[in-house]
Amino acid sequence: MPLRDHFRPPLSEVRAWEGFHSAWASSISDALNQSLPTGYFAEEEVHAGRNVEIDVATFDATTPAQAEPAREWLRPDTPDPGPWAPDPPAGVGPAVFADDFEVRVVASRAGRRVVAAVELVSPGNKDRPETRQAFAAKCASYLYQGIALVVVDVVTERHADLHGDVLGLAGLAGVGSLPGPGLFAAAYRPIRRDGRDEVEVWPARLAVGSVLPSLPLWLDAVTYVRLDLEATYTSTLARRRIAG
Repeated sequence: MPLRDHFRPPLSEVRAWEGFHSAWASSISDALNQSLPTGYFAEEEVHAGRNVEIDVATFDATTPAQAEPAREWLRPDTPDPGPWAPDPPAGVGPAVFADDFEVRVVASRAGRRVVAAVELVSPGNKDRPETRQAFAAKCASYLYQGIALVVVDVVTERHADLHGDVLGLAGLAGVGSLPGPGLFAAAYRPIRRDGRDEVEVWPARLAVGSVLPSLPLWLDAVTYVRLDLEATYTSTLARRRIAG
């Protein structure tokens, strides 16, 4: 099924992109769990911003005045030392928390170690320089930890070169780059070869009306699974009853 535009009319007027992104992350997770080797499993992690959880008709009805005050966590068997509170912070600065529409692949035989991740870009990841930097920093952090990564950007309403941002923060400027900003999908494979740490890149340009590619999602230096974006996208359209 060719890629639809989920962020502009007519589709955006009748179907929310958040619901589709959440469902697509679930489809990717389900597909990976059908193909991952024994000892690995995939789980989706979905939330927008710092505290807004993407769930089915679940909302936080509290106001700031109703919010529970901060409190120290103590083990149940710890004697209560009496009232205590930390001093005021030495400073407060602005921060940006990246939206999460991702699937993590975990090696359960290695103490639940994350070995790979799939990131679905949201509009919030592209809306201003600081959110783009936060998203790129998150992706670069995965690569610095040796965690393989696939990033998929189908957000049409905002333009940014997130692939270039990720490459730049990871010290890979120009490696597997794409010309200019635009929709894209890319796989990144951190690997140590002949005593050197390297990152291999598989980039692909996406376009509304075109079929989505398959990309390798690496689990270790020699093992990968095929991430079929077209198949998971098509199944999500069907599950969400979005006509072609």
